[in-house]
Amino acid sequence: MSLKTIALAAAAAAVTLVSLPAAAQFAKSEDAIKYRQGSLFVIGQHFGRIGAMVNGKAPFDAKVAQENADLVASLAALPWTAFGPGTDKGAAHKAKPEAWTEQAKFNEHADKFKAEAVKLAAAAKTGNLDNLKAAFGPAASSCKACHDAYRSR
Repeated sequence: MSLKTIALAAAAAAVTLVSLPAAAQFAKSEDAIKYRQGSLFVIGQHFGRIGAMVNGKAPFDAKVAQENADLVASLAALPWTAFGPGTDKGAAHKAKPEAWTEQAKFNEHADKFKAEAVKLAAAAKTGNLDNLKAAFGPAASSCKACHDAYRSR
């Protein structure tokens, strides 16, 4: 079984968990914090690999770009339920209080990122670097907008 198959299976299992109520997923707020930090870290790793290609810091490899973009799109749904009520305390994190007090706006940012991640994966499927660059910018902007509004430095 390839690493890609394992990663996609894990992502599919995790996405299934997203549909469960947050309280059922996380016995303690610390678990939610670790979960969202872990899922955001993994998303960042795969997104960064695409960014390196888009910015000329790594050679463009259409297959690698597509694999990473597909993972970003699959994983993009994961972190958000881990921002449920009561998950703002219990362990160190960088989320601002507004992630909980401005839940509707926060969710708009999450939805925007998920949509941009799907567009990024579609662009990667074309195998064309210019298409990937065109989709990467808006996806990166959606990350930055959410971090600017809801992440402490």
